[in-house]
Amino acid sequence: MDAVCYHAPRQLEIVTVPIPHINEDQVLIKVTRCGICGTDQHLAEGEFIGKFPLIPGHEIVGVISQIGAAVHGFSVGDRCVADNTILCEACFYCRRGQHVLCENFESLGVTMAGGFAGYVAIQSKKVYKITNLTDEEATLVEPASCAIHGLDKLNPAVGVEALIFGAGPTGIILAQLLKLNGAAKVVIAANKGIKTQIARQLEAGDEYIELDRDDPAPQWIKMKEDYKHGFDVVIEATGSEKVANDALGFVRRGGSLMVYGVYSNSDLVHWSPAKIFQDEIKIIGSFAQTHCFPRAVAYLDSGKIKVTDVFSIKDFDKALEKMKSKSACKVALKP
Repeated sequence: MDAVCYHAPRQLEIVTVPIPHINEDQVLIKVTRCGICGTDQHLAEGEFIGKFPLIPGHEIVGVISQIGAAVHGFSVGDRCVADNTILCEACFYCRRGQHVLCENFESLGVTMAGGFAGYVAIQSKKVYKITNLTDEEATLVEPASCAIHGLDKLNPAVGVEALIFGAGPTGIILAQLLKLNGAAKVVIAANKGIKTQIARQLEAGDEYIELDRDDPAPQWIKMKEDYKHGFDVVIEATGSEKVANDALGFVRRGGSLMVYGVYSNSDLVHWSPAKIFQDEIKIIGSFAQTHCFPRAVAYLDSGKIKVTDVFSIKDFDKALEKMKSKSACKVALKP
C-alpha cells in the first residue's frame, strides 16, 4: 500500500509498505479518508510528541476489511472511525482514571503508524461505527472528541459569555458545543478568510470579529472597548504564541482561560501572576481526548460541518500547503 512517511522532520517520502497484519483483538480498516489538522504541521517540523520514522494521520475514517478471531460486534464492510489514542491502563495516571495523562501515551499517526496510508490495524475496542455521516464529515469525529474533552475540562456554567480565538474546525466545534450546553453568548474572533465565513454559515457563534491578519491592533482595541468586563470563558484555539499572550487580557475577573491550541516547542507566554492571583483566574490546559468518541459521533450525526478540500496521499505536500495557506477550513487525504 502507498503511505506518507516522514523519515525525520521535514524529510517526506511517499513509500510502499506492507498491509498490516492484525492480532486476534484487532480489525483492519481500509482507509477512505483521513483528516489533516494543525498537529500534522507541527509533526512535520519535528515538534509535538512525534516519533520517527512516522506514517502520520490520526483522524481516521474507513471500512472494516478484516476481523480478528476474538472480535465481536463488527462485520466486514462496516463504515467506522478509529479512536487514535492507545493507553497502557497500568501507569500511575491510568490507575487513577486520568487516562489522557497516561505516562505511556501513544497515538496512531503521532507516535505510531497512522491513517495516511491504505490500511490501519487497530484494536476493535477503539473503533466506532458510523451510519449517517459522510466520510468527509466523519474526519471531524476525532477533533470533535478533543473539543468534548476540552468542554469537560472547562465545565462552563449555564449562561456564561465565551470568547473563542480561532475558527478552524476545532474552534467551530467548541463554539457549537458551548451554544448547545448553555452559553448565553459565544463570540468567535479569527483572521479574515474562509474559516470565518464557514463559522458564519454554520451559525457557530453569536457574534464574529474578523481580525486583520497583518495589523489586528485596531480590532484588539475595539474588542477591549466593546467588552470592557471581558468574558467568563476565553478559549485560545489558534496555536499562536502572540494570541496566547494576549488572551489573558480578555478573561473576566473570576473567569477561565483554556489553552487549547498546539504550539511550537519554543513558544512562551508572559502572564502577570499578580493578575491571575488578584482576579482569581483559572488557567486550564486541554490535551487530546480519551473515551469521548461516542459523544462526538452523536453530536456530528447532523452532518452540518463540511470538509473543504480532499487530496490523494501522493499529493500530501500540496495538502499541507493548502493548510498553511489558511484558505481551507478542513483538509482530508484519501488513498
